[in-house]
Amino acid sequence: MSNRNKINRRKFLKVFGASAVASSAVLTSCKGVGPKGQETATGVHEPPKGKMTYRVNQHTGDRVSILGYGMMRLPTEDGTAARDSDAPIDQEMVNKQVDYAIEHGVNYFDTSPAYCKGKSEEATGIALHRHPRKSYYVATKMSNFSPDTWSREASIEMFHNSLKALQVDYIDYYLLHGIGMDGMEAFEGRYIKNGILDYLVEQRQKGIIRNLGFSYHGDVKVFDHLLSQNDKYHWDFVQIELNYLDWKFANEINERNTDAEFLYNELQKRNIPAVIMEPLLGGRLSNVPNPIAVQLKKRDPERSVASWAFRYAATRPGVLTLLSGMTYMEHLKDNLNSLCPLKPLTDVEMKFLEDDIAQQIMGFDTIPCNNCKYCMPCPYGVNIPAIFVHYNKIKNEGELPGLSTDDNYQKYRRQYLVSYDRRIPPDRQADHCIGCGQCIPHCPQQIMIPNELHKIDQFVEQLKQL
Repeated sequence: MSNRNKINRRKFLKVFGASAVASSAVLTSCKGVGPKGQETATGVHEPPKGKMTYRVNQHTGDRVSILGYGMMRLPTEDGTAARDSDAPIDQEMVNKQVDYAIEHGVNYFDTSPAYCKGKSEEATGIALHRHPRKSYYVATKMSNFSPDTWSREASIEMFHNSLKALQVDYIDYYLLHGIGMDGMEAFEGRYIKNGILDYLVEQRQKGIIRNLGFSYHGDVKVFDHLLSQNDKYHWDFVQIELNYLDWKFANEINERNTDAEFLYNELQKRNIPAVIMEPLLGGRLSNVPNPIAVQLKKRDPERSVASWAFRYAATRPGVLTLLSGMTYMEHLKDNLNSLCPLKPLTDVEMKFLEDDIAQQIMGFDTIPCNNCKYCMPCPYGVNIPAIFVHYNKIKNEGELPGLSTDDNYQKYRRQYLVSYDRRIPPDRQADHCIGCGQCIPHCPQQIMIPNELHKIDQFVEQLKQL
């Protein structure tokens, strides 16, 4: 399916069981099946109260829980995550999970105008408004990705809409969202030429924003530029992707990505706290292939596979909080068990993950899709992430049909074709891709999506002929 002579972005995803719920912690030793076949943790121990680990933001003195609640994948009334469904958000369940999180010490909640198809901020505001304002920190973003929102007026309107939706008079942590995704020109259009960055600095001076920072994806030149302006803007925090695979291999996976080791160390040089996104790489580090899971469970049978990734990121002293999107209560409980309190990894364990385990992951060959769905909707109806998720899942389980002479070929061939039709309706399969390329600019991983769809379509057609 890909060029095996070069380790590229696809290889980063071997570990990623594409069926994992994004950014959710799942116990490999005891899994149940949730709505639509999603794996959920069962039999999770009740996490202790009063044991949360906190980090202090040196700029404001905020005492922030090491586990932050990502509000991107809120539950819906049909039992799925909001970014996967058009069903209404299950506000009762959101309230229940937020209450449980706060009761167990979580006090950082991260949202955006773009999350949950524009519904996350309102749902977050409803849930949090029921608690004393001083009991939580809320983070949201200037998510003005579309050029239609680049004007000063539209961006200011977005900022005030966030205050209204969240039912707050001030925002604790405010971010320039996804700087670098489309290079320096887009950054300047979104924040500089319209004067919005200066406007946000003014809001910080007024106390309407308490901490101002940015989240980074993509072009490292933009990251470097913003850090070079630290004396001018005095960044209070920066949000980066950090996990034991991206620590040394992010750039090898995709040349447009930057190794987390570099990003983290640059922040450390400037004493800027790091907020961590993707500690589980979209849930994939919680759903690793069996050979890797066995090694992790052998080292610590009582801990989930996901806890290794959480503890890896949290062990670093410059980390303020880790974000995890938790659709189900079981995910929340398992994450709490991982970090209440945090048991830091030893130097030996850190090296074991970033060298040994990460190297093994890089040896696998899958499509580096983290199921973010930024490529959707496809104008021709192709369910891009579902196709990639299905392929990666079969690959990670070691059941991808190989040579027709293999002993299990006919069995695996039938399984692949049957599950493909069950998971993706025929009119949404890879053969409906016309190669228009509209999806490519929206992919944070910079996958050449039409090429991968074409390869899968050829693979499926080959299976049908034998």
